[in-house]
Amino acid sequence: MTIRVLSVASEAVPLVKTGGLADVAGALPAAVAPHGVEMTTFLPGYPAVMKALSRPRALHTWDNLLGEKARLVGGKIDGHPLLALDAPAFFQRDGNPYVDSSGRDWADNWRRFAAFGRAAADVGGCMVKGREFDLVHAHDWQAAMALAYLRFSPPDGGKRVPSVMTIHNMAFQGHYGADVFPALGLPPHAWAMDGVEYHGGVGFLKAGLEAASMITTVSPTYAREIRTAQFGMGLEGLIVSRADRVIGIVNGIDTVQWNPATDIQLPQAYGQLSLGKRVANKRALEAEFGLEASDGPLFIAVTRLTWQKGIDVLLECIDHLVGTGGRLALLGSGDKAMENAFDAAAMRHPGKVGVRIGYDEGLSHRMQGGGDAILVPSRFEPCGLTQLYGLAYGCVPVVARTGGLADTVIDANLAAVMGGVATGVQFDGVNYASLADAISRTVTLYWQRDTWRAMQRAGMKTDFSWNRSGRAYADLYAALIAEDQ
Repeated sequence: MTIRVLSVASEAVPLVKTGGLADVAGALPAAVAPHGVEMTTFLPGYPAVMKALSRPRALHTWDNLLGEKARLVGGKIDGHPLLALDAPAFFQRDGNPYVDSSGRDWADNWRRFAAFGRAAADVGGCMVKGREFDLVHAHDWQAAMALAYLRFSPPDGGKRVPSVMTIHNMAFQGHYGADVFPALGLPPHAWAMDGVEYHGGVGFLKAGLEAASMITTVSPTYAREIRTAQFGMGLEGLIVSRADRVIGIVNGIDTVQWNPATDIQLPQAYGQLSLGKRVANKRALEAEFGLEASDGPLFIAVTRLTWQKGIDVLLECIDHLVGTGGRLALLGSGDKAMENAFDAAAMRHPGKVGVRIGYDEGLSHRMQGGGDAILVPSRFEPCGLTQLYGLAYGCVPVVARTGGLADTVIDANLAAVMGGVATGVQFDGVNYASLADAISRTVTLYWQRDTWRAMQRAGMKTDFSWNRSGRAYADLYAALIAEDQ
């Protein structure tokens, strides 16, 4: 029997991406397909999404979806079913899906994503003729209200279906004032501690977590961490209260797009048995960043420049990194003060530090293929993908021991090195002393050439494809459907 799942997300590759959520939402349909699951992705009708739908046909219309007209249109995304909410008043806006050109949240985000949730509940609850689903899977706060609507205001004549709520990052919750509640179209009893009310306002993510049949995070360690005040971001009590309904499933990566043996972005392809060819990529990367050519370690960082990512501590450690004989190539954007500080570091260390502000997908591939080690000093990291790309490309990860970083990188302690299973360097505590020590350890390991090659190969042998994770999601869907019958 085929399980039919509606995956509700605010972004998905290859159509729209601002972060790792898009990678996961885009990869899941293919990941679960071999395990008897047909997944339909439901996205807001952003300009890029509507452009990708050639001659879209209306499958359903809403005359008043939270005050605006909307229609449901269908198509394909990488060969898998795609549905989009064509609501121009909400989603036909250029640029970032969530913020305006000045970087401020769109003032009506609450209405935009509540409308998206309402529509998703109607579709997932089988109100649309010819579209039947067995389960709804919502991702992050932007999709969370779908589960609240299914719980408190299911579609007339619809079908009751189980649900999954996936937390990609607990820090983003969608919290709005109490004044928005009357416009949501929910019954009065939804305004409750076990409903949408949260600290006197409306909590979108909180509402989804309360309503979900099962809560998942994108790594087992993060599933444990969010039960604590340090990582729970105020929702740790809810998570603890539903502890038997919280699990972690590690994200996978697209091993077709991220494969150094076939990656057309690299000057030189290579594999586990031809690591010597990486030097051509290193030379090319040095030239691209204006760095001195050297046999010494080349560290890279591909990241958002935010406090969460520990980038302030990386800034403090740049002088130490250069002092060890290392060099740094950084690609990222975010906090303007951090952007300026990295530009200043590049001017202070010409030929040793290179910085590109912004994001470039092709360059990120070349950095993984030419860098020696990738720095990921995150204060919290639900899963992380850059360290997985690093493992696949023999770019050794140097990571804080948190969340998915702890789950996916094996520290090069003595036992792991002797056993040939070490794949990177982990450190505790995101502060100057810890990161500086990790950088020094990495440089020492780098000059132990046999050990370094063994670490690169161990990482490249690790299977972080979607095969295992796809099976885990499919098994979860089947169990929830059986439980609901």
